Amino acid sequence: MKIALIGASGFIGSGLRKEALARGHTVTALVSNPSKLEEAPGLGVVKVDVLDTAALAQAASGHDVVITAFSGHAQADVRSYYVKGIRSIIAAVKAAKVPRLLVVGGAGSLEVAPGKQVVDSPDFPAEWKGSAEGARDALGILRAETGLDWTMLSPSAHIAPGERTGQFRLGADRLLVDGEGHSRISVEDYAVAMLDEAENPQHRCRRFTVGY
Repeated sequence: MKIALIGASGFIGSGLRKEALARGHTVTALVSNPSKLEEAPGLGVVKVDVLDTAALAQAASGHDVVITAFSGHAQADVRSYYVKGIRSIIAAVKAAKVPRLLVVGGAGSLEVAPGKQVVDSPDFPAEWKGSAEGARDALGILRAETGLDWTMLSPSAHIAPGERTGQFRLGADRLLVDGEGHSRISVEDYAVAMLDEAENPQHRCRRFTVGY
């Protein structure tokens, strides 16, 4: 499979890149700073600004799927930048006629109770609020799309580098917690779940989540 990976040098994007290459896929990393990536078999690197829709479409053309781990964490207005980015990515995927778009979502839009989302909890960390709200906005934009084969994968509340176990649970719009009340997933197992979806679509035009 030919995969165009936006944000391939980032926190989650790096995990996706490694998992995709380990499975033998051809990966084109679409990044703002190519110097962050080392050469690897099956990996191509293209410098592109995610807000340059025309350049993004050109770079994505010819791929089987676009996976975006786009993040606006470094921006002053994270939420606004995130929304601009996802709109540009959607437009580019359509223009390039790439069959599928897979999106790294956030845990903030998952429900902890009927009608109550994680991001709206009083103790939600302020430093992550902008990106969480941006990811929630992106989910709304995707759900309003017609003619686009998309999937968003939201991680558990806590995602960090760890082990690739291949053992996890999948859910829909409810935050997954384990027997001790913890909501977590490793970057490595998150990547497994995303690449499984790329290879064998089970959640077309909807969001799902992964956790232990």
